[in-house]
Amino acid sequence: MGMVAENIEAIRARMRGAAERVGRDPDSVRLVAVSKRQSLEVIREAMACGQTVFGENYLQEAEEKVAALGQGLAWHCIGHLQSNKARIAAEIFDCIETIDRLKLAKALEIRLAELGKTMPVLVQINVGGEAQKAGVTPEEAGQLCRELQQFPHLRLQGLMTMPPFFEDPEESRGYFRRLRLLGDELAAQGLLGRHGMVQLSMGMSGDFEVAIEEGATLVRVGTALFGER
Repeated sequence: MGMVAENIEAIRARMRGAAERVGRDPDSVRLVAVSKRQSLEVIREAMACGQTVFGENYLQEAEEKVAALGQGLAWHCIGHLQSNKARIAAEIFDCIETIDRLKLAKALEIRLAELGKTMPVLVQINVGGEAQKAGVTPEEAGQLCRELQQFPHLRLQGLMTMPPFFEDPEESRGYFRRLRLLGDELAAQGLLGRHGMVQLSMGMSGDFEVAIEEGATLVRVGTALFGER
């Protein structure tokens, strides 16, 4: 068994453990393998272990990988997306987790309509209010979610966040909880949950177990899976 296979097995076991600790169904949480800057070879190793969801940050790199690895995989855009790149993003991705402004949503909608394709999307929330991070503030989230309802080709499924970095994953807990409560609030207003279960993308290599305990349905794991780049 290769390193990637061993790592995936260990991560899946930790994901199951975290879900079970809080009485959640382990199948309600999916692993997004963050494959940015990883070779096709290691991505294939992950695929051989049944991994089908991959997260990419950079459009050109994602385009090459999607072309090389073909169908049957779900590619998530987890990086900041410029509106002028929306055409290509609409074509290659299966989900965009980083919607943070109306202009981007409009550009995606136009291309998706031309393609006759619907796209699951998440709204990126800047829970820590960090100047260097993209995303809308929790206070602005409702407005953007309302605006997204006008686009028939965008399927608003939930929220995504990257909290401030802490050495101790416990310190991230409050931020994850805040995202879950915001998701509950927006679902109660009828803005989320129209397209199935509300998705919460939160938690990375260092803190995904805490994120799952707080309600994550998608965890984005790179380093713990593929090793340091």
